[in-house]
Amino acid sequence: MSRESGRFTVLHVSDVHATDDCSLYGAVDGLERLERVGEYARATGITPEAVIITGDLVQRGNPGAYPAVAAACRALSEAVAAPVLTVLGNHDDPIASRVLPGHETSHRGVSLVDGMRIIRLDSRTGALGGDQLDWLADVLAEPAPTGTIVALHHAPLGSPLPTLSRQGLADAEQFLAVLSGSDTRAVLAGHFHHSLAATAAGIPVLVGPSLAYHQVMDAGPDHVAGHDAPAFSLVQFTSLGVSAAEVSLSAHEPLFNEPVRSRPTPSLVPYVSPLTTTLHSTESQ
Repeated sequence: MSRESGRFTVLHVSDVHATDDCSLYGAVDGLERLERVGEYARATGITPEAVIITGDLVQRGNPGAYPAVAAACRALSEAVAAPVLTVLGNHDDPIASRVLPGHETSHRGVSLVDGMRIIRLDSRTGALGGDQLDWLADVLAEPAPTGTIVALHHAPLGSPLPTLSRQGLADAEQFLAVLSGSDTRAVLAGHFHHSLAATAAGIPVLVGPSLAYHQVMDAGPDHVAGHDAPAFSLVQFTSLGVSAAEVSLSAHEPLFNEPVRSRPTPSLVPYVSPLTTTLHSTESQ
């Protein structure tokens, strides 16, 4: 955990696209794949502080799948001993999704986990809108102990793929203006069905891959295609910054498998937010 290792770890999951019959395109069981994320964490000994799922929990037209998704989120939380926080995507039903933990009265919210503030936003329409941006500005007016993670479905920029280049957040400029000068450490998003690491207005933007299917990256300039390659991201925040690595759930035969030689364990500096350091320096003047 972060207090022991100096790291704040997030399992970033996105675009589950669960269905009533657990068989998207006749092949994808989103609920089973959520379970496999927990199995991966247990098998590797990863102890995340939080799991963040950035939208499209259910495939459009399958409102009956939400109770099962809610149960799967609770099971995943128990499996990794960490909260599972979710936001809605463009496929999600704003009414049926009320059964999801944390969505009973609102599709946006704030959680404080080991000093890290996690803000959940609702971009299912493709934009945040003035009211939500005003709410966000009010929340960010006071810094959190170790910074803030902002989670939403639509990234504040487009994909490099031509067919997805205009699929970013419609009011991205206004969103980034609200984040400017705040303690935001990173923005976590989904929607593209491929991983992406970028900066927007100096803020790290991490788009997670899809748990349902991965974009075919060479489908051409006028086609969108997907192949069965589920994945999620392992995101870590330290005193040096933020890093993300894609974790595939596809089974591949290894080219080699060798034991790792023992190495000295590096000493880790306890995580201290740059904002906290700045505040302390200012107070001492």
